[in-house]
Amino acid sequence: MEAFLVSISTVGIAEMGDRTQLLSLVLACRYRQPWPIIAGIFVATLANHGAAAFLGRWIGFLLTPAILDGAVGVSMLAMALWTLRPDKLGDDSPRLVRGAFAATTVAFFIAEIGDKTQIATIGLAAAYPTLAAVIAGTTCGMLLANIPVVFLGNTFTRRLPMQAIQRGAACLFAGLGVLFIVRALMH
Repeated sequence: MEAFLVSISTVGIAEMGDRTQLLSLVLACRYRQPWPIIAGIFVATLANHGAAAFLGRWIGFLLTPAILDGAVGVSMLAMALWTLRPDKLGDDSPRLVRGAFAATTVAFFIAEIGDKTQIATIGLAAAYPTLAAVIAGTTCGMLLANIPVVFLGNTFTRRLPMQAIQRGAACLFAGLGVLFIVRALMH
């Protein structure tokens, strides 16, 4: 249960103001079909975070528990700093030429490659033995952060205190980083 709760909160908070959340807004405005967009987010996140979790599991088997906890801790501290840098959706975003579901699935999968939530998934999967709980948690966190954007669009994003949310996410990552580093030192 701990793996699921840490995963859902880590990704849910880290996703606030992330480029994939901005992508949700673009898709919602373009297609105005919330359910196919949400289904596309689910499928893309499940595939992307599933692959990331398996990579994290493999890395976890290669390292000792102390080194693994230390590496996850340091990566979480790096994520705290990364979270303070807001993402922007640039011209390098994928072209949207198909239906809402296909466009969302492809665009989200590509946008998540190398994203902080994917990297967090790798670290969480390396740290926790319950792979299914990590994948379920990160996928649910992604949905929790993006579904309101899909339904409420611009109104939602303009009213949220994004800077405060980003600082809160950075504090969450920093706290998790310290926790894992302490665990590493206790080994």
